[in-house]
Amino acid sequence: MNDTFREALSERVIVFDGAMGTEIYKHGVFINRCYDELNLSQPDIVSTIHSAYRKAGADVLTTNTFGANRLRLGAYGLEDRVKDINAAAVRLARGAANANARATPWVAGSIGPTGTLLAPVGRVTPGDAFAAFREQAEVLAETGVDVFVLETFTHLAELWQAVRAVRAVSDRPIIASMSFPFVGPGQNQLEGDSPEVAARTVRNWPIDVFGTNCSNGPRGVQHALERLAACTDMKLIAMPNAGLPQVVEGRTIYLAAPEYMAEHARRFVQIGAAIVGGCCGTTPQMIKEITTFVRTVTADARTRVVMQSAESSAEAGGAVAMTPTPPIAKSEFGRKLYSGEFCVSVELDPPRGVEAQKAVDGAKMLLAAGVDVVNIADGPRAVARMGPSALAQLVRRECEMEAVVHYCCRDRNLLGMQMDLLGANALGLKNILAITGDPPKMGTYPNATAVFDIDAIGLITFIQMLNRGLDFSGAPIGGKTDLLVGAGCNPGHVDLALEVERFGRKIAAGAEYFFSQPVFDPSLLQRFLDLTDKFPRVPFLVGIMPLVSAKNAEFLHNEVPGMQVPEAIRHRLAAAGGRDEQREVGIEVAREALAEVVDHPRVNGVYIYPPFGSYKAVLRLIDVIDQRRARGPAAHAAEP
Repeated sequence: MNDTFREALSERVIVFDGAMGTEIYKHGVFINRCYDELNLSQPDIVSTIHSAYRKAGADVLTTNTFGANRLRLGAYGLEDRVKDINAAAVRLARGAANANARATPWVAGSIGPTGTLLAPVGRVTPGDAFAAFREQAEVLAETGVDVFVLETFTHLAELWQAVRAVRAVSDRPIIASMSFPFVGPGQNQLEGDSPEVAARTVRNWPIDVFGTNCSNGPRGVQHALERLAACTDMKLIAMPNAGLPQVVEGRTIYLAAPEYMAEHARRFVQIGAAIVGGCCGTTPQMIKEITTFVRTVTADARTRVVMQSAESSAEAGGAVAMTPTPPIAKSEFGRKLYSGEFCVSVELDPPRGVEAQKAVDGAKMLLAAGVDVVNIADGPRAVARMGPSALAQLVRRECEMEAVVHYCCRDRNLLGMQMDLLGANALGLKNILAITGDPPKMGTYPNATAVFDIDAIGLITFIQMLNRGLDFSGAPIGGKTDLLVGAGCNPGHVDLALEVERFGRKIAAGAEYFFSQPVFDPSLLQRFLDLTDKFPRVPFLVGIMPLVSAKNAEFLHNEVPGMQVPEAIRHRLAAAGGRDEQREVGIEVAREALAEVVDHPRVNGVYIYPPFGSYKAVLRLIDVIDQRRARGPAAHAAEP
């Protein structure tokens, strides 16, 4: 298993479990007990906690042995039970791991510090520490841990003795993690070595992963991780506490929400963490959320692995790719975009139930008003609705409106994706918008499994493989598809540099047009277009969303990432009076934004979001677009 762990480190992000001590505390065990000894006296508690983390989706279960070295056990008169306690801990973790028939988690042997400073400052000599660590490591190795995790060390000198001790008895992977108390912007570190000193010191040590855990909540760990990532290229681990502890009615609790922990785990991965998890206060529910959130960013890594495999298969089989059909010839929508026509797309809401006539009638109304194409989302915000391909077929059966079918990576594996896309091409649904998708926890069924075999960039790549006559493995399919593949972008993204970088990668993968998230501040759009001007030109449709109320604007501005509504607009809505007056102001604001962006040389069209499914409101914007169309093709056409 240790070899597979090292292989996994190079392929994907690994999720550790969470807290053991605070979970034991929840079971009514007082803190004056030796928690490591519970492996012998109350094994059911420990086993239950392991099982909860396994069910939450943790890739690694950590043994309940953080303080199970001779020096710490001596405080409880248990120094002669080192072997029994550590061996029992491994058996309990392994038993919980093996209970999962689908995917067996790795078992990590936890080794914590001695609990005292080393000589000459403290009373424990380096040799004593080495002996204690070696004794514990030997038992953990003999009873079959897959990996060692040396955690919550604050001083390099003591951590080095632990590393030496493990390497004296085993060649299994070693994860070394330090605590940097109160590391944060503008804060001083209370004790121990700094992240920079630590990273430079351990770079040549015989360890596989280095990083930080405990002492800090997510923000502090993020800051420490950023400092580590800036001065080392080692694999990194980040495992924060669930915020700082609070004493409530005599009990110490951690108040961070699972979503808060999960969002920071996603940030850790974006910074460069290869392993994420949690320390004190982290619960199985938090680990479940972390697992889901991490998949949304690690799909990118899986994409590269799958793409490399497909490329290798194609080369090995001598497959010859066919010449793809030009975008202008793939669909009527593609013809309009690539001939310089100003296009209008409107989002068509798929129903939550079986009745789709309202949406079909809306499409008829939009077609009569001069709209070029409707967009049909694929389970937006992870809410279960009618599938977009089915609704697109219903619309086409009753009118000649073209549809852009959103296709989401969240719900299907590679096999299902390839089958769906081949079917869409056969049915004449040529316009596809590739999206990664929102995590299930946001929507109707928060416990649903997220797949995320690949992300939007990988999906674009694979659609272009089908367009060249190759399947996802690189084998010929006896023909080719003619799918016009687009992508989304967010000009108001919090991490604009990342969004720009992904924009370029989507173009490189083969994106043939872009739809943006709603834009309320044209200056943000201009900044985004300036930053992306270095990439090849492809048609760009700007998102426009009429606001319906001051409350709606405040929600979007404060709670939806990237939806930045200027303060002046929010004030206009608030001053408008009643509901009807605020809706009128919302339409006026949308018309003003539309008038400001339609003549931009990079803008090839608009993507209108009907407020609460009101297609009549969309018609209020059409005359602005008609004026733009009357002025002729865009000044700068997209590159072929």
